Amino acid sequence: MNDVPAGPKESVWEYPRPPAMVDDGRRVTVTVGSEVVADTRAGLRILETSHPPVFYLPREDVRMELLRPGAGRSHCEWKGAASYWDVVVGGDVVPRAAWSYERPLGPYEALRGHLAFYPSLVRCAVDGEVVTAQEGDFYGGWITHEIEGPFKGGPGTWGW
Repeated sequence: MNDVPAGPKESVWEYPRPPAMVDDGRRVTVTVGSEVVADTRAGLRILETSHPPVFYLPREDVRMELLRPGAGRSHCEWKGAASYWDVVVGGDVVPRAAWSYERPLGPYEALRGHLAFYPSLVRCAVDGEVVTAQEGDFYGGWITHEIEGPFKGGPGTWGW
């Protein structure tokens, strides 16, 4: 059970479009089983209208020896072409558990050298609070106690 403080909520409907990018110094961890994949206090949060935030973690705080290039590519109109990463822990492979922008577009240049993880595939936590995954997985948003929706991404929400 998460012990999280009550506090003001951030409505995803007040986030901008195009998305904002903000520094976030809270401790962010990513684990697979008992293996720590990433641990940082130097994350970047992307805030976009109707979506829970996505945390991007600097590679120097990610155990890159546990990642290998994954299949497929996608494109974001704001950030550019995304590459995917598999997480490999022991004999277990979590396909496409993370993504990165190797050549991010203009205002998102700071994302170069960072990775984001899908909280539906790996355990993600912010200051000890385990993240709830955004429904639908397309956007990979991280829902914590301070975030409120409704959120785009689940069935029937594509036309919002």
